[in-house]
Amino acid sequence: MTGQSAFPFDDGKAQDAMRTIGEVAQGLGIKQHILRYWEQQFPMLRPLKRSGGRRLYRPEDVALVARINRLINAEGYTLKGATQVIQAEGKPVQAEAPITAHPVEAPARTDDVPAAALQQLKAIRSKLAAALESA
Repeated sequence: MTGQSAFPFDDGKAQDAMRTIGEVAQGLGIKQHILRYWEQQFPMLRPLKRSGGRRLYRPEDVALVARINRLINAEGYTLKGATQVIQAEGKPVQAEAPITAHPVEAPARTDDVPAAALQQLKAIRSKLAAALESA
């Protein structure tokens, strides 16, 4: 089948193939020690471990790592915030399209934020969106 796949990177392997930590790190541009740290911080990230502690990432693990990377490095979430977002979704993580520089409108809970703070945050978001568009 031809066309663009939804898998986060193309390493020449089948999308349903298992990948080592090195392959995932290289494919997503994340250092291996960061992936091992994220395994400690995100209880839902559990790659298979073979003899000698060798990690094998299933496609759903790779998709989850890509989601975590996007939340932390592109959307600015903290580790705790990213964990809460993923847990709140309560569904399996789907493979995402590659990260783009387009601003994403996220629904905001305005009932817990004072009006003045909300207005300041919206102004900051507008400035950031304009900066991204001009980049």
